[in-house]
Amino acid sequence: MRIGVIGTGRLGTLHARTLSRHRDVGSLILTDADPARAQALAHRLGETAAPGVDEIFTWGVDAVVITTATSAHAELIGRAARAGLPVFCEKPIAPDLAGTLQAITEVEAAGTVLQMGFQRRFDAGYTGAREAVRSGRLGRLHTVRAVSGDPEPPPAGYLPQSGGLYRDTLIQEFDILRWVTGREVVDIYAAGSDAGPAMFREAGDVDTGAALLTLDDGTLATVTATRLNGAGYDVRMELAGERDQIAVGLDDRTPIASTEPTGPPPADKPWTGFLERFGPAYEAELNAFVEVVRGERANPCDGREALRALRIAEACELSRRERRPVRPTEPAGGADAVFD
Repeated sequence: MRIGVIGTGRLGTLHARTLSRHRDVGSLILTDADPARAQALAHRLGETAAPGVDEIFTWGVDAVVITTATSAHAELIGRAARAGLPVFCEKPIAPDLAGTLQAITEVEAAGTVLQMGFQRRFDAGYTGAREAVRSGRLGRLHTVRAVSGDPEPPPAGYLPQSGGLYRDTLIQEFDILRWVTGREVVDIYAAGSDAGPAMFREAGDVDTGAALLTLDDGTLATVTATRLNGAGYDVRMELAGERDQIAVGLDDRTPIASTEPTGPPPADKPWTGFLERFGPAYEAELNAFVEVVRGERANPCDGREALRALRIAEACELSRRERRPVRPTEPAGGADAVFD
């Protein structure tokens, strides 16, 4: 199997390393907006670098992995679909609903595969939480709390193209909330703060955000995120039911300290970022993609799943701006009734 990897930044490099050592992948073709970066990675891995995206399709590959900037995702997904190639793409499909719907339409019209990169679905902690909820161990679930904190903000130049905190960061929490609970979000109230560095205000973004989500069975979920969590990278989920309460991401590397005299000591080596925290999950999702391409398993996360998470993110942005409750189907993005 020959796979084309488009984008060789942090995630592209990680994915290329995973695929390069996979027993069912014979070779890779790597390309990047910075050709020298792709060439350097190809040299390290013993793979082939292409001068541009066109060569990925003309040189012949069996599948494509997309880890470019978000603004390029939808076009590349459509191009791969028209070429009849299965695609793995990092979230989101596009920075807006219209682009997302167009890409999904192209994939479904072509009858090809689009697997989305929501890596939390492959993390052992979240998998355990899903099993606990589905088995009834917690009893009736009444409260979910999801936390996401980056230890330092991204470069200022990244913010205008990121899509904003809700689409770029919290979309992961929206997806995993649906996946773990098996429920849909029906009502949203969101707020954000841009009281941190001026670059967030200049980009029309917020550095800290929160949302109260009501699920279709009455469960309440709070989802919070910040770009300024100086203690370290912190991603957790707490689920409370009438019988029991569990937590995902609570271990000796969680960057939180207790003020209780008998509480656990602060983390000796807190998580530094998402690549370290979710390394095994990223590898597992790429292994799953190879199995999908080989016809050995069903797609674990298709474009429609990504659409549902984006709808929640869009509703959060609308709620934040207008300071009112919003339903996920309220933000307009094209004639998408067929996707309900």
